[in-house]
Amino acid sequence: MVIIPAIDLQNNRVVRLFQGNYEKSKVYGENPLEYALFFEREGAQRLHIVDLDGAKMGKPIHKDLILSIVKKLRIPVQVGGGIRTLQAIEDYLNGGVAQVILSTKAIESKEFLREVTCSFPYRIIVSVDVRGNYVATSGWLNIVEIPYLELLKELNDYKLFAVVLTLIERDGTGLGVEMERLQKALEVSKLPLILAGGVSTLDDILKLKACNLFGVITGRALYEGTLELKKALQIVQN
Repeated sequence: MVIIPAIDLQNNRVVRLFQGNYEKSKVYGENPLEYALFFEREGAQRLHIVDLDGAKMGKPIHKDLILSIVKKLRIPVQVGGGIRTLQAIEDYLNGGVAQVILSTKAIESKEFLREVTCSFPYRIIVSVDVRGNYVATSGWLNIVEIPYLELLKELNDYKLFAVVLTLIERDGTGLGVEMERLQKALEVSKLPLILAGGVSTLDDILKLKACNLFGVITGRALYEGTLELKKALQIVQN
């Protein structure tokens, strides 16, 4: 299981939202590159960067900043937020991003998803963002009447690198992981699964290590100090 630190960008700064609420953001730093290099030095094997402004506006806003960070790192970086065109995907992949993360566009157009997964097999991740039992889109601002388990089943047919399952009610809260929806997801998904939302302590890491997960994304816990990256990495490596 891979521990994947998250860097969320808003107005060029490192922030975390509370349950995806743009009105409840907390700034942690003015220099995203410093955080990226720190996580790499600490032993992270992969990084998760989200363009929050891009997700809200439906187009990449921090693309230049993100690509400048990627060029300074040796570890693979997965990037999401406002990626809804073939051009945006190509720009990121050509700029050194390992995988791009789609959400809204992948849900709105299976034809688009089929096209990009055929053109870029295993370079695409789909983020299934869940509030209750339904899928959220547009930076989590809209809830669509698609049960998340149905979407996970559909995604099994695509050449995806992985699926990110984000439990919105837990995201940025420090409440710990919620196993019920995760276990249901593991039962239906045949793709590598990455959990996001609520990963806050070493106990969470121990609990999740027993699951068949590709990775877990954690952000606020690293910034607040409730989870130490080196110790978390030691647990999964042992």
